[in-house]
Amino acid sequence: MQLSALLTSAGVNITVCVVLFTLYSLLRKQPTFVNVYFSQRFAQVRTRQFGGFNFERFVPSPSWILKAWEASDEEIVAAGGLDGFVFVQMIVFSFRMFSIATTLGLFLVLPLNYFGQDIRRQETPAESLEVFTIVNVDPGSRWFWVHCLALYIISCSGCLLLYLEYKSISRKRLQYLTSSVPHPSYFTVLVRAIPKCEEESYSHTVEKFFSNYYASSYLSHQIIYRSGSIQKLMNRAEEVLEVLKTSPEELLPGSDLMKCGLCGGTTRYFKMLPDEHDNDKGGDNFDGSDLGKKESAAALVFFRNRYAALVASQSLQSPNPMTWVTDLAPEPDDVYWSNICVPYRLLWIRRIALLVASVLFVAFFLVPVSITQSLVHLDKLKKTFPFLSGVLKRNGMNQLVTGYLPSVVLILFSYTVPPLMMLFSKMEGSISRSGRKRSACIKVLCFFIWNVFFGNILSGTVIERLNKIVKNVNYQLSTAVPSTATFFMTYVLTSGWASLSVELLQPFGLIWCLFSRFILRNMDASSQGTLTFPYHTEVPRILLFGLFGFAYAILAPLMLPVLMVYFSIAYLVYRNQILNVYVTKYQTGGTYWPIVHNTTIFSMVLMQIIALAVFGFKRSPSASSSAIPLIICTLLFHGYCRQRFEPLFKYTPAQTLIEMDRQDEEECGRMKEMHQRLTSAYCQFKSTSSTLDKAVPENDEEKMSIHKVQDVEDINPGKSPSHLPPSCTSFEIKSPHLPSSRTSLEMKRPPHPPPPHTSLEIKSPHLLSPRQSLEIKSPRLSSSCTSVEIEEPGGK
Repeated sequence: MQLSALLTSAGVNITVCVVLFTLYSLLRKQPTFVNVYFSQRFAQVRTRQFGGFNFERFVPSPSWILKAWEASDEEIVAAGGLDGFVFVQMIVFSFRMFSIATTLGLFLVLPLNYFGQDIRRQETPAESLEVFTIVNVDPGSRWFWVHCLALYIISCSGCLLLYLEYKSISRKRLQYLTSSVPHPSYFTVLVRAIPKCEEESYSHTVEKFFSNYYASSYLSHQIIYRSGSIQKLMNRAEEVLEVLKTSPEELLPGSDLMKCGLCGGTTRYFKMLPDEHDNDKGGDNFDGSDLGKKESAAALVFFRNRYAALVASQSLQSPNPMTWVTDLAPEPDDVYWSNICVPYRLLWIRRIALLVASVLFVAFFLVPVSITQSLVHLDKLKKTFPFLSGVLKRNGMNQLVTGYLPSVVLILFSYTVPPLMMLFSKMEGSISRSGRKRSACIKVLCFFIWNVFFGNILSGTVIERLNKIVKNVNYQLSTAVPSTATFFMTYVLTSGWASLSVELLQPFGLIWCLFSRFILRNMDASSQGTLTFPYHTEVPRILLFGLFGFAYAILAPLMLPVLMVYFSIAYLVYRNQILNVYVTKYQTGGTYWPIVHNTTIFSMVLMQIIALAVFGFKRSPSASSSAIPLIICTLLFHGYCRQRFEPLFKYTPAQTLIEMDRQDEEECGRMKEMHQRLTSAYCQFKSTSSTLDKAVPENDEEKMSIHKVQDVEDINPGKSPSHLPPSCTSFEIKSPHLPSSRTSLEMKRPPHPPPPHTSLEIKSPHLLSPRQSLEIKSPRLSSSCTSVEIEEPGGK
């Protein structure tokens, strides 16, 4: 590839970045898109912004850069949790590491590479990029000791920075574990593979087992049900509640027809149709036995102290390891309920099937990788397909095809990888949402390292040799790796620089906001949902770029300035996204850092092995042999860090938990208060509406779930609920999926005018027994009511 092709790719991507950054600075000021670019704050305080015309809203400004730069580490932790802080520190580490490598590469290694051979120079734009790599150095040159010195400095600097970061983040991890915020998961153990007993239910089996073997520490338990019909019924009730909140201009009085924003006219509407229920064949017979049939072989067991829960979670409960499997439970908002219900004996079968599917997908992905490399090696492509010669001779076509198109093709195919790996992680049976995302992160990282890095190296060699089998690994590393440096530069430009501008703009959220507002006519921005940080896509991308930087630090130093620009922009963009866009619903407690450490060590060892092969190929035995002790020392350093820091990210120290238990016992009533919260913390069938907050128990007897409703508009008190048609007196939700053949929820509107405590009541005999009614009070119906309550008039 010529230097002009690289400059063409850089020019295209810089133009894209400038345009999208400018567009972002304008759109973020518009009140219409406040829920897109400020979801973090919008989720905490739901207020609608109004105001007249303001000229500053239409002038681009870089104020967001200054705010992202000035944010402290405490603000990052408060907004993104410890995982967000670890992600930012990963970028900081990469910037520090490659600032050292860039200084050495540009001022020490690059001049030696460029003047390594006495050849005739061409004009700079027409110069081949290979003259800037180690390939241009004469074999047996005495200057290879400079490359070896740079290799030692980069490796030692990487180890030192890794140690300091690991130590700092371990300290943050301990602060997270001992924070004043109560963690119900410390008292809770997830039990799976409960043995089936024909004479009694799973609930009685769990109670008998833990009362017998953990009598002094066992508190209570909560059986887990196979989620399905009950949860769907509650979700449908929430959807109807959202309809009741629709503005009167969108719901026509006296009709059950809603205006369609797509049509735009006043005579075309769509009708809300309820689901039809099945014919009544067996009557409305429902009792506790129907609910018992939906019990799964899993339960949450609560203990009186943290240490007892830790011991129970790490012990083998039965001589049969396939029964009574215990793990520390995730946090309440982090539990993946549907995966817990999966039978434990089926998980190993799923993992084998996913391994086979992953191998097949890796083989399939070699096709787009080969296509991209064929676009880079146009001279070989012209020999294979002579009819392309005429098209590629046009002005600028050669530079565009070799410099920009290959990376775009590979990126488009790469977009299918994260969703598929997330699906694989879900099917593996992860019990937590954060664990699923972390597992997907590891899969995506391994996939990109193998297919993007090694795949492009191997496919480039295959194309160059025209299907000849290459068996010499030393020759492979010393020739194929430097020759693919130009492609990876363009890949960083496109997948790095341009992707940051797309991440900042949030095009999918922007399009959905416009569609929901102007097509669906949904003016309630709170119903559009929020996003969590995509660690499974962004962490592998940054680590892959770090692999590029280490692999080509002394082979092709031109890669390093491109990476430095990327990490500089990424630092500002991701801090802004963590502070303003993404909402932290759950986190892993900083367990992404061991992934960063292990990948960085792998990249450093790979850099040293490639350097050893290149030095040997260039007939420099002294430089080649000097790389061997460096590899050994790096592996020893990695082993030390695994023993010193990594256990803290896998396990919770017993000493820390015992000290926390003693501290709570010394404070009068603190431990009893935590025990009371445990039974209501893990709610399997809870509201998922975006306008509701977390449930808290009102008292110990009824365990009623009370939610605060935060609206964005107020209505005048005393007025009738204009959001309901005057002629409509009730809404009915019908579903055939519950045990009874006639299953309906009726939502009755109170009479007009409403009494002081107007309520919207949902009744169904098919909710969890002994609950007989679900009462929803809404400020849309009365200004004096601001809560959602579950009532049990019959009592237990």
